[in-house]
Amino acid sequence: MLEDLREKTAQLCKRWGCEMVEFSGEADHVHLLFEATPTVEPAKFVNNLKTVTSRAIRKNHAEHLSKFYRKRVLWSGSYAILTAGGAPLEVLKQYIQGQRKPLE
Repeated sequence: MLEDLREKTAQLCKRWGCEMVEFSGEADHVHLLFEATPTVEPAKFVNNLKTVTSRAIRKNHAEHLSKFYRKRVLWSGSYAILTAGGAPLEVLKQYIQGQRKPLE
C-alpha cells in the first residue's frame, strides 16, 4: 500500500510541476519532501494530494482498509507543511529515510 501511495504521489508531484525528493510512511502518517516552483500553492497541492491519494488507495485496497476505517476517508483534515529554510536537503532526506517503516 505504501508503494502504491508513493507512486501516486510521484505522479501528482509531476502533474503539479513539483519534484518528489524523498518519501516515507509510517502506520499513521507520511513524510514527503518535494521541490516546487513559487507558483505552486502548498496548501492547494497538499489538499489535492490528499484527495486524489485517498480515492486511489481506498479503491485499490478497499478490502484491507475496511478492517480499520468505517468512513470513506483515508486522511485526517490536518497536515503540516514546513519549508526547508536553507537546511541542507541531504539532512532532510536522511531524516525522512530514518523514520520507522510499517511492518511488512
